[in-house]
Amino acid sequence: MKNFLIRPVLAWLLCALPALAWAHGISDEDRQRMLDGGYLQYVGLGASHMLTGYDHLLFLLGVVFFLTTFKDVAKFVTVFTIGHCITLIFATYFKITWNFYLVDAIIALSVIYKGFDNNGGFQKHLNIPSPNLLKAVFVFGLLHGFGLSTRLQQLPLGDDPVAMLWRILSFNVGVEFGQIAALSVMVTVLALWRQRPSFQRFSHLANLGLIYAGVYLLFTQLHGYQHDIHPDSFRFPAAEHQHAHEDMEIQNTTDDSRNTLK
Repeated sequence: MKNFLIRPVLAWLLCALPALAWAHGISDEDRQRMLDGGYLQYVGLGASHMLTGYDHLLFLLGVVFFLTTFKDVAKFVTVFTIGHCITLIFATYFKITWNFYLVDAIIALSVIYKGFDNNGGFQKHLNIPSPNLLKAVFVFGLLHGFGLSTRLQQLPLGDDPVAMLWRILSFNVGVEFGQIAALSVMVTVLALWRQRPSFQRFSHLANLGLIYAGVYLLFTQLHGYQHDIHPDSFRFPAAEHQHAHEDMEIQNTTDDSRNTLK
């Protein structure tokens, strides 16, 4: 019964994730609403972006997976937070950007890295010690912050430098709220799970799942990048898509006319 319920949910998620990853458009009305909504609007956007940012959450899950003390959790999360705040604020303010699909593809590699590291991949497969985790988390924090910046730069920030800075800072505050909320759940669940024998049996499998999730996100973003730079090279180009809809409308109009005559 469980498999019967789980399989459709997993199938839906696999279908929905690419659509969510490609939903970058924002209308002029929404832009104006955000500018009129004040800084709290950006706080909410930052929090929601973090809570729906699968790549950020998966990486954080990998970071805290084997951490058992509050001191260690606070240390690594603080380093990650400092890293992503630096690039989020400065890259956005100075309008330093890159293709967001490629940035997110590299972020997906950070998820793969953490799962690989948690399973002792460096020792088992490369016969070398793991790189310094604190430094790695900081570097990946810079990368994740740049990914957040590429998304924020698609939103209206206004022309006033002071107001723009406050909107960036508000978004960053929202990101931190979202991160705290997500980490609270992760750390609590992991703490409870560690008390059960199943943690030792399935921790390797869970981190293997992190690797697979990272690979999936990597190919999803690379596929999105291909759509972004070569929109007409796929099976259904944009112009052809529009013509198909026009043909459907003509067909529906014809069918309605026939039904009326009958």
